[in-house]
Amino acid sequence: MAVPTARRRFLRLALVAIIFLISYLLLGPTDYIAAKTQWHNLKYIPSSYDWGKRQQVHPVDMSAMARLPEGTPRQLSRIQHKFSADDLSSSHSKTRGARRDAVKRAAMKSWKAYREYAWGQDEVAPQSLVGVDSFAGWGATLVDSLDTLWIMGLRREFYEAVRHVGRIDWNNATSPYCSLFETNIRYLGGLLSAYDLSQEKILLDKAVELGDMLYAGFDTLNHMPANSFNFEQAKEGKLVADKHESSAAAGTLSLEFTRLSQLTGDPKYYNAIAGVTRALERTQDSTNLPGMWPVFIDLWSGFRATGTDFSLGASSDSAYEYLSKMYALLGGLEPSYEKLHTKAMAAAKKHLLFRPMLPEMFPGTAPDILFSGTALSNGQIVELQPEVQHLGCFAGGMFALGGRLFNQEDHVRIGEQLARGCAWAYHAFPTGIMPEVSEVIPCEKKRDGVDGNDDFPRCAWNESRWKAHGEHVVRFPKGFVAVRGPEYHLRPEAIESIFILYRITGKADLLDVAWRMFESIKEATETRHAYSAISDVQTTGRTTKIDSMESFWIAETLKYFYLIFSEPDLISLDDYVFNTEAHPLRIPKPADSRVKGDT
Repeated sequence: MAVPTARRRFLRLALVAIIFLISYLLLGPTDYIAAKTQWHNLKYIPSSYDWGKRQQVHPVDMSAMARLPEGTPRQLSRIQHKFSADDLSSSHSKTRGARRDAVKRAAMKSWKAYREYAWGQDEVAPQSLVGVDSFAGWGATLVDSLDTLWIMGLRREFYEAVRHVGRIDWNNATSPYCSLFETNIRYLGGLLSAYDLSQEKILLDKAVELGDMLYAGFDTLNHMPANSFNFEQAKEGKLVADKHESSAAAGTLSLEFTRLSQLTGDPKYYNAIAGVTRALERTQDSTNLPGMWPVFIDLWSGFRATGTDFSLGASSDSAYEYLSKMYALLGGLEPSYEKLHTKAMAAAKKHLLFRPMLPEMFPGTAPDILFSGTALSNGQIVELQPEVQHLGCFAGGMFALGGRLFNQEDHVRIGEQLARGCAWAYHAFPTGIMPEVSEVIPCEKKRDGVDGNDDFPRCAWNESRWKAHGEHVVRFPKGFVAVRGPEYHLRPEAIESIFILYRITGKADLLDVAWRMFESIKEATETRHAYSAISDVQTTGRTTKIDSMESFWIAETLKYFYLIFSEPDLISLDDYVFNTEAHPLRIPKPADSRVKGDT
């Protein structure tokens, strides 16, 4: 029997309504709109200059080209804690969702300010509300935030940003040069991570374009990377590696270039960074602090590492961070990275790490924490400078990650002590945030019988020793003798280590540590439209804002806060490695066809 027309229309409308309701409930209103209006409206527009067709002036010897290690990826040691049902149903489960939502609101507020006042530019100034181009003007915040938007489930915002990415012209910059290091970690890392998460090919297409451009940074006489990347000189093959380059700039290209080779099947990117790896191996045992490399290196001379300053802080940090992560990304098939990491961490433990002299609230209650300082060494005498850098707070996560990966459980313990050290420094200052650079008093490196089994024995608080540094010390929290950089730039390194230690140890109290940090940062940095760096963490009242909100605020700081309050299987440490800009890159598994060039 024929169905009357009116009834047929009613059934069709009812069916459409049901589909809409199901989509609404599954995706949410924002994501449903995105699915209908943006997901299938992405257009890739090639850049106006094809760096992939550029001829090398200093060609690579193809017969000696390094290629990705062959073979089935090894079964790596488990990194992430096995969270039980009891872990996830504890009292913290009642607050986890509310805390995660608070972080998401902060991210949305920051993104909204960027979208409204600086769309397509590198950053938004959070007070003057104008766009700022600090990284060549390709939209650093936009690209840097892609994976954060995806992880937070902000699909509409994500795809709106992807549409813009499809139109980026790497040949159209707001300055005549860029930093190879910064462009690699923010832009290339951001594109690769967003592709690994979403599988949107347009992101990989743009990553290949950018990778081809940055590959020209290795077209130097000795194939060492030129961090000061002048576009016209790069096209002509006239770039020169620097005589005084930071070790971080040289050593923080490997993860992104390796992942690009894995995804495309083109070995040239991996070959480029393999030259730096060989130089690290060649020089590691012959520096003025064997096992580590000086903060600055002469790349022009082919990686001459004769400096006397050694640190895990500014200008060297991520060169060490990438060693263990490269081992994981390559599935354990390149053993040189384990050797490089193990030697470097042994040297750092011996010469850079120290226990600070701290006051006790009650007898025996000084916190069990460590800091990483700076070592000055001429090859014979090593002098520790007990300088505490916020940038160095990543070291806790690095020690713990490498400790678990290479079965060095004592390094997991060290990692926790370092992470809790930075958390203690946060809590010590009036704003609840640690300063950019400060100085404390180290315990003497001799056993006092208090904790004989500890490589870093505790020492009793000595008020006279503290005050002997000058009358000014009373202006600082007890334990600190100098604050050389009182500002806070919305940096992520402290929460990064707390996040990694929580994922590795499963210790629930770290969730409360992270929440106190987030609340303090929010209170001290929030403006009407966004969040801002502040000039002095020692302020007891209203903080003085610096008109700056770098792209890593959304890309790193808020991402780590969001992830620590999320379910532990979201971006598992066994499935992803984070680059130094917190972009998760997928670790290839044995059945992963994408490592064979399938794009």
